[in-house]
Amino acid sequence: MNRIPMTKAGELSLREELTHLKTELRPQIIKAIADAREHGDLKENAEYHAAREQQSFAEGRIQEIESKLSNAQVIDVTTIPETGKVIFGTTVTMVNIETEATSTYRIVGEDEADIKNGRISVSSPIARALIGKEVGDVVMVRVPSGDVEFEIEKVEHLE
Repeated sequence: MNRIPMTKAGELSLREELTHLKTELRPQIIKAIADAREHGDLKENAEYHAAREQQSFAEGRIQEIESKLSNAQVIDVTTIPETGKVIFGTTVTMVNIETEATSTYRIVGEDEADIKNGRISVSSPIARALIGKEVGDVVMVRVPSGDVEFEIEKVEHLE
């Protein structure tokens, strides 16, 4: 089984979601199913079917999270010496050579990616182009609108 790269924050987030699903949502769903059963005929009971569907979704998500956590390779970038090289977990500040616009992204695992908050998946085109490069390198990134050149300005090992 392949290891899934994940930051410490990503692991914590998944563990919190798993705890919520198991300790809060699961008991609520069980209670909703029990309440719906009391209403009689289950064939035409919409509340029962909705609760069972919600239970199915929650149990599927629990299994998915447990699988990801069991295969996770948690990488704490703050324990790795800074070399100026882009690796998983680093925060990269880069400048678009054409427009001089500055962008900052943190390279994270697929589950943690959130472009609005500056977190990009390690498997995204931008991250794949950046991995292994160093401060001062010019990187060509293929985006939907064409090829864009960026210069890596700063690589940080932030928490």
